[in-house]
Amino acid sequence: MVKFYPAPKHGKIIEPFAGSARYSLKYFDRDVVLVDKYEVVVRIWQWLQKCSIGDIQKLPHKIEPGQSLDDFTFDCMEAKNLLGFLVGFGLAAPRKTGTVLRMTSRPNHVNYSLSQIVKNLFKIRHWKIIHGSYSDIENQEATWFVDAPYQFGGHCYIESNKNIDFPALGSWCMERKGQVIVCENTQAKWMNFIPIIAHQGAHGMQKEAVWCNSPISYQLELLRQPTQREPDVCNVTAGAGIGK
Repeated sequence: MVKFYPAPKHGKIIEPFAGSARYSLKYFDRDVVLVDKYEVVVRIWQWLQKCSIGDIQKLPHKIEPGQSLDDFTFDCMEAKNLLGFLVGFGLAAPRKTGTVLRMTSRPNHVNYSLSQIVKNLFKIRHWKIIHGSYSDIENQEATWFVDAPYQFGGHCYIESNKNIDFPALGSWCMERKGQVIVCENTQAKWMNFIPIIAHQGAHGMQKEAVWCNSPISYQLELLRQPTQREPDVCNVTAGAGIGK
């Protein structure tokens, strides 16, 4: 999904609801600041930041359907939680066992995911990763990529939409200095969101939408024109926790 959002205009990117930080990973060479309230996710990011390639390669790459992570030995809880998110296929919290159906249909999922992590470790060495709330971040000139739990559909997160004052969040977004990009789906009304593309989410088909405080690219404008061909449906699972 990240390719459908505007590119950053500033040298610093701030993700106040970091999750899996896909936007920052795409533009990893910027000065990146991740903030998230879910401490499990933050601690995994901080652990990965210090990991060597060998640390990742020695993790169990082959986990059988129904097999428990308790059957393996891990150096730390962060390593086990990372595997817990992988076998859970982006659920809200780490699991000890994978869903048999998913693990059977995608038996190489863990191995592939770990190989991708190895390839991307170098990208995050310089990042700043913080456990905290979006409201704690100093207002500063940056590209703000705001991907909060959605107003409709974001109830499954550990730090869910139940604790978000969306009108207040909308005001906060509009007050940020620099470029602001806010993610949502078209059901949300707390900002004037523009539809981008339809995709298969965890709760069925939905239309991804965006709010920006600066002009959006010509390509993004084309995607929302009713006279244009409907964009291809993306097979994207809207993950929770680290999968988002």
